[in-house]
Amino acid sequence: MLRKKNGLPTTLRSRNEAARVSNEELFFDLVYAFSVTQLSYYLLDHLSLLGALQTLVMWFAVWLGWQYTAWATNWFNPGSLRIRGMLFGVMLLAMVMASALPGAFAERGLVFACCFAGIQVGRTLCMLIAVGPKSDLAPNFRRLLAWNCVAAVFWIAGGLSEGPWRLAFWFVGVLCEYVAPMVGLVFPGLGRSSTAEWTIDGGHLAERCQLFVIVALGESILASGIAFGHHAEWHPVDVYALLVGFAGSLAMWWMYFDTSAREATHAIEHAKDTGRMGASYHYTHVILVAGIIVCAVADELVIGEGSHHAELKYLGPLLGGPAIYLFGNALFKRVVRGFLPQSHLFGLIGLAVLGAFASHLTVLVVGTLTTVVMIGVAALEAVVRRRAVVAQAH
Repeated sequence: MLRKKNGLPTTLRSRNEAARVSNEELFFDLVYAFSVTQLSYYLLDHLSLLGALQTLVMWFAVWLGWQYTAWATNWFNPGSLRIRGMLFGVMLLAMVMASALPGAFAERGLVFACCFAGIQVGRTLCMLIAVGPKSDLAPNFRRLLAWNCVAAVFWIAGGLSEGPWRLAFWFVGVLCEYVAPMVGLVFPGLGRSSTAEWTIDGGHLAERCQLFVIVALGESILASGIAFGHHAEWHPVDVYALLVGFAGSLAMWWMYFDTSAREATHAIEHAKDTGRMGASYHYTHVILVAGIIVCAVADELVIGEGSHHAELKYLGPLLGGPAIYLFGNALFKRVVRGFLPQSHLFGLIGLAVLGAFASHLTVLVVGTLTTVVMIGVAALEAVVRRRAVVAQAH
């Protein structure tokens, strides 16, 4: 339960009991389902190295907006009127940002940049005001706000620029937001933070990440369903392509939720430095979810372009999506368990071998083989884990 004062929820969450994901947070995540959809469509329409880099930078922006808000609601009570207002304000800006995403590297770059800068700076400013100047959290939020403002300069500069300069400015902006926490948010005149000061609720943080994975997997299912529904007639090969996409999504779910997601809460809560563990946990998910988004594009290609020759532009998402997911999931399990799972390494090797001759196959065949690899990894992981559980029981 949340602490109350005069019958109303207080701004900060209580650390005396486990934090629960609130209805406000679930509602907030809906706009990020839209963002993930927009990203997958953008990549599908820009199957090139430049398109991949542009999608990557925009994905980092989308994830940063969500990640920092997840940390905010780990500290603050979304049920309080002040934090609820902040949350819904971020949600509105995120919706406009997602709407501008298809034109972010064209006519709507400044809109995209201003929305992102507004999300990052505005949220941190609200948190700083909410805790007050004498709070133990205030120095950390001041440093965070300083870095948000520095990054905002590069984002807005990119929005005012064109072509390669926009990509370069935004890439620097991303680095500011990602690297700053790694170095303790050190800033001239404001000192440096220690991850030991970032007191968090491990269960809440793990659940928030798991919910975002569900959102991304939902996009994968949605992409397959829409692509399948666009066929005027449903031939056996179309049904088979749909099954390939569904099986791939199921394998990704199995790898994440069946064998390791339940261990995450315990790992964070019992870490010596929960702040560092929570940060590492989040950083692995940006890779893992990126893999799901690229896999959603691959699913659309398998269903819509299955009979076509597997050109290089198709092989990027077909092989890259599963590879990115396996790599991200392996890092996630490294954080949670302390070692890399061999099953994922075998899967990456299998994808590399497939890549050697994939250009001679059709899109549907390549999609089938990558799905076989993913199912094999999920099955091997499940068998190994269950044997380990049985061995511990005896």
